[in-house]
Amino acid sequence: MLNIVLFGPPGAGKGTVAKKVAQQENLVHLSTGDMLREEIERGSALGKEAGQLIAQGHLVPDEVVIAMVREFVKRAMPCNGFIFDGFPRTTEQAKELDAIMATQGTAITMMIALEVSEDEIIRRMLNRAAIEGRPDDTISVIRKRIATYHEKIKTTGDYYKLQNKYYTVDSSFTPENTLQQILLIVKR
Repeated sequence: MLNIVLFGPPGAGKGTVAKKVAQQENLVHLSTGDMLREEIERGSALGKEAGQLIAQGHLVPDEVVIAMVREFVKRAMPCNGFIFDGFPRTTEQAKELDAIMATQGTAITMMIALEVSEDEIIRRMLNRAAIEGRPDDTISVIRKRIATYHEKIKTTGDYYKLQNKYYTVDSSFTPENTLQQILLIVKR
C-alpha cells in the first residue's frame, strides 16, 4: 500500500493537492479538516466543541482526532492506500497513526511537506475566506495558526525524517506544479 502524509502549514495547498494525488494514485483521501467541518455543519457536540477551538486558531484535542481517524481507516479498508491531509499534526498523533496502520497490516510510506512563504500563506487564506467564508480565515487566526504550526506541528516532520520518510516540495507555484513534484517523488 502507498500511504502518504501530506504536511505543511495552513494555506500550503494540502487539501487541493491531496484530492488530485488521491485521484492519480487511486488512494483514499482522509482530511481531518473536512471531517471536523462536517461535524460542525451537522451541529454535533463534537462539532460545537471543535468549532469553538478552530475559530480561535487552536488545535482539536488529539484523542478526538485520533478516534475519528481510527474509525475512518477501519471503514476504508481494504484499499490501495491513503493520503492523509491535516493529520498527523503532532508527534503523538504520528505514533498513533503508526499504530492504527499496523493494525491494518501496513505503514506510512512517506511524508511530503509542502513549503511556502508566510506572505503567500496569508494571501491564499484571505482569498479562501473571501470565496468560502470560512470563519477560521481571519488575519489574526491565520497568524496564530502559522505560529502554532511552527511551534508545535513542524516537529512532526522530524519524526518522519528519523525514519527516512521525509520529502519536501515547494508549493509556492500552481497546484498543478505541486502535484507534478509530488508525483515525481511517489514514482521514485
